[in-house]
Amino acid sequence: MAAAVTNRRPASDKVIVDLANYAHAYRPTSKLAFETARLTLIDSLACAFEALAYPDCTKLLGPVVPGTIVPNGARVPGTSYVLDPVTAAFNAGTLIRWLDFNDAFYGRTVIHPSDNIGAILMTADWLSRTRVAAGKKPLTMREVLTAIIKAYEVQGGLALENGFTAAGLDHTILVKIATTAAVSQLIGCSRDEIVNALSNAWVDGHALATYRRKPNTGARKSWAAGDASARGVWLSLLAKKGEMGYPSALTAPKWGFYEVLFDGKPFKFQRPFGSYVIENTLFKIPYPTAFHGQTGVEAAIKLHPLVKDRLNDIKHIDVRCHNSTMVILDKTGPLANFADRDHCMQYMMAIGLIYGDMTAKHYEDEIAADPRIDPLRAKMRLTEYAKYEREYHDPAKRTNANSIQVFFRDGSKTPLSEVMYPLGHRQRRKEGIPALMKKFNENTSMVFAAKQKAAITAACLDQRKLEAMPVHEFVDLLVR
Repeated sequence: MAAAVTNRRPASDKVIVDLANYAHAYRPTSKLAFETARLTLIDSLACAFEALAYPDCTKLLGPVVPGTIVPNGARVPGTSYVLDPVTAAFNAGTLIRWLDFNDAFYGRTVIHPSDNIGAILMTADWLSRTRVAAGKKPLTMREVLTAIIKAYEVQGGLALENGFTAAGLDHTILVKIATTAAVSQLIGCSRDEIVNALSNAWVDGHALATYRRKPNTGARKSWAAGDASARGVWLSLLAKKGEMGYPSALTAPKWGFYEVLFDGKPFKFQRPFGSYVIENTLFKIPYPTAFHGQTGVEAAIKLHPLVKDRLNDIKHIDVRCHNSTMVILDKTGPLANFADRDHCMQYMMAIGLIYGDMTAKHYEDEIAADPRIDPLRAKMRLTEYAKYEREYHDPAKRTNANSIQVFFRDGSKTPLSEVMYPLGHRQRRKEGIPALMKKFNENTSMVFAAKQKAAITAACLDQRKLEAMPVHEFVDLLVR
């Protein structure tokens, strides 16, 4: 006869309590963290504005019921939509993530921590407008930047040592957790309410990584972050209303997250929660590629002048990577769509060799039909290089290295083209910021007239001015 299971409710899981304590009580002081948070906001807006050029993205935007306008609702950047905070979070999160051009951070799980920014900004905008309507003080952008720092730290802290992707879970599970932590604090939840919100986030339904992996790669990977962040806002609002939590959501025997979805293994943590993640985030500046492809594309582009007139003479191409690149981006066979192509290392490197550049347009069907691409893909041999794998995980280095060398039929070869750090890495931050601003200026110009663009730029470039600015006034600059 099986032993009876006690119905006595346990204390809340320590991991959930630790996350809640951090979200509720931590007050970031790092100047670098706040400066980087401002840059992540700038970069995220740049990504969102470029995404507006893609009908497959814009068809997903707007209210659930057409024509709905929410009193004191959040205003979605680059649009005229005025929405409730949950729907607005989906809209803004989808725009930011659509082109896979927003920043990244990596450990055992690769993440895109700016996936949370749409939800944070939209919730703060709704709160700010609601407060002003009630005769209260608005939220400031300093509070938004603080929430961004916390969301980055929660998401990245969980990603450093825990393989969610290896367990078959989409990494946007961590967007849901991070958004829940940051937004529940932003809307004024107590510490216990944040615990409740986070426990609901852990017991929630979680997306499978199916839509990021061959042979099912598809457009959901471009709106999955918007979906996850919107869910985080919703769960935060429920907790604020007093909705109960589930104390052993992670550790419950048989039914908890660990046993059901994580092979019974508890989470590991590399370091205390602070502001490490945002200080070390990696901006995707020059190329809209999957994160692990950034250095590979740069390395291939360097060889473009040496191979562009000898493409038919290439015998084989050696590519050295680390394990995550192999698992995520090593892809042979036909590529069905934009999403398939931007997660194929061979495709992206072929584009770099042929065109000497990589833009979002290079994933479109017209370019993909170039008869030179597939023969080059077929000649590429990807191998895992131990040094790259070791330094990828080294907290002191955190490289994202790739290299490429082209061999010709006559026995000649190009030099080895190796890139250890992408342009947006902290190690190349000084070099990267001007390029980031170029990305921002170009993409803002795609959406706004010169006067409005100038006002947006002025607000974004001045750290003090931005932090003091009421959130709704800042967002008003961003809408059409």
